[in-house]
Amino acid sequence: MQPFFALIAGLLMMPAADAVTSQSFKVSATIVPGCAVATGSGGLLGMLDFGSHNGVESAPVSTSFVPNGALSIACTPGVSLSMSINGGQNYSSVRRMKRSGGTELVPYRLYSSSSLAANSEIGVNQAIPVTYTNSNNIALPLFGVALLTGFSPAGTYSDQLTVTLSW
Repeated sequence: MQPFFALIAGLLMMPAADAVTSQSFKVSATIVPGCAVATGSGGLLGMLDFGSHNGVESAPVSTSFVPNGALSIACTPGVSLSMSINGGQNYSSVRRMKRSGGTELVPYRLYSSSSLAANSEIGVNQAIPVTYTNSNNIALPLFGVALLTGFSPAGTYSDQLTVTLSW
């Protein structure tokens, strides 16, 4: 027999070696507390719209926050969420909306409760707790009152605020 064929024949006659065919491995993940905020295009959370009023009207006008349709706030269950709001672009002892193309101002106040009680007024950069029951659909507790003076020239009055969410 030739050496090559002898080698092949010898290999074929060897008993099969036992092989390890399975082993286990560990899988893990760590969930850390946090929140996710999505605003969609434009980056605006929403708006407080006090509506249209006669320039001689002198009464407080209230409204509630209307979120942008794409606004989504979700947190890990149990996370303590708070918000703070700056003074806006025209602040001077009170938040104020300014008439487009003019200098006239209309003061307004923000509240964290629809009761508009004095103890729920939101001060400048004051941390306000945001409570929720559904951690996947969190609404901002934000209400406003515009203080119409009865001496406001016609026009569109506005301000822009920055909301900071903390957890």
